[in-house]
Amino acid sequence: MTEFARAYGGALYELALEEGLTAQLMSQLDVCADILARTPEYMRLLSAPSLTKETRRQAVDESFGSQVHPYLAGFLKLLVDRGGIRQFPGCVRAFRERYNQDNGILEVTVTTAVEMSEPACRKLLAKLTDMFGKAILLKKQVDPAVLGGVRLECAGRRYDGTVADRLARIQRGLQETVL
Repeated sequence: MTEFARAYGGALYELALEEGLTAQLMSQLDVCADILARTPEYMRLLSAPSLTKETRRQAVDESFGSQVHPYLAGFLKLLVDRGGIRQFPGCVRAFRERYNQDNGILEVTVTTAVEMSEPACRKLLAKLTDMFGKAILLKKQVDPAVLGGVRLECAGRRYDGTVADRLARIQRGLQETVL
């Protein structure tokens, strides 16, 4: 995350905190980030130097103006004005970090070879909640390359219990033995 994203996302969080809007803006930021991620051509339009700032600001108003809180619409226009709209995903991450910290939420990404069943998800959530003593926001990913098992990533750490990782360790051990 860039310093720009950290500063701007943090400033938006401070404003939301003062106004009691953190949960509402977090939800709306997620929706906006998803829309912008799914429409890279729109992101290119909002950052096109060949268009005037006013044209790009108008595009933000037409797309998001009536759909999001005025603070968020203004934030998007500010990013357009400052040439930082491409930093929006980082701003969302910075906002989310502060939001999660203030609300005792730990984000955990779980990667499995196949989609986890609901009972397995509930069991994992309960175990993680007990381990960390925080509310868990579980993000699920499927990656057939892990072959089996589970890989967890949280708080900058990786816990790898996948078959692929075990096989890689065995392979390294064999190579060290042979050499």
